[in-house]
Amino acid sequence: MSLTKEALQLVNDNALAAAGKPLETNTPTVLVPESVQVISLEHYQVGRSRFRGTYSTDSLADFGGYVVDRNGALAQGFVDQKAMACKVFFNLGDENAPGHADDTAVLKLLPTAAFQAVTTIGGKAISQKDLSDWIEDWSLNLKVFDQAGEEVKLAKAIAGVRNITVKGTTESDHSVGETRSSRSAMEQIEASSKDTIPANLVFTTVPYEGLSVRDFTFRLSVITSGSQPVLKLRWIGEEVQREEIAQEFKGVLQLLVQDKATLRLGNFDAR
Repeated sequence: MSLTKEALQLVNDNALAAAGKPLETNTPTVLVPESVQVISLEHYQVGRSRFRGTYSTDSLADFGGYVVDRNGALAQGFVDQKAMACKVFFNLGDENAPGHADDTAVLKLLPTAAFQAVTTIGGKAISQKDLSDWIEDWSLNLKVFDQAGEEVKLAKAIAGVRNITVKGTTESDHSVGETRSSRSAMEQIEASSKDTIPANLVFTTVPYEGLSVRDFTFRLSVITSGSQPVLKLRWIGEEVQREEIAQEFKGVLQLLVQDKATLRLGNFDAR
């Protein structure tokens, strides 16, 4: 009597189910029926076969403390300065003994509320009211200076921003010759205020928790091309300061993790 394919498969499955053939793997596994699957029995053990998981935080101090406490001799970290982030692998291994790379600590710094105000206002076209409100909201972090470099009281600076007026004057030149005549007109637009219009604003804050206090300088410009004046704050030396903050981030991070992890600039994809 010949057996069908389905019958043979059933015999095979029953034999495997009865034998429960174990596999030579670190985590206990066995072969089971249904086209021979490999399943993990780790969740039936008293404990896990190995430590793994991801610790995530936005605190520099807590991240450094966790890395030090883990005391991973072969821990490797990758610092993304643009994202102000770092990822440390405790079981990455190397070419000769690669690890699973699934035991990690991840740090992603969040900008302080004050630094967020710095980054969102820079280069943005805003109204008189919006700027005066912004100065009022962040008065504890701000110092304002006039064109001469003299400090201006915030109340006076706010009034100066709110009371900006735009004046336009037109000059005409008219000349006549024997064969031609010409006429030109030039309109000059000037913004002024009965109070002092701020020239520079200095915003003092900690950009990210764990980093040092910095001064961020803005130059105020008034755009008079429309029916209403538009104001812009230009962040002076923005790229340089962002680079300095990123360099400080890596330096502080290295001090916090001590010699418990090797840090490198860049990202690593352990796919």
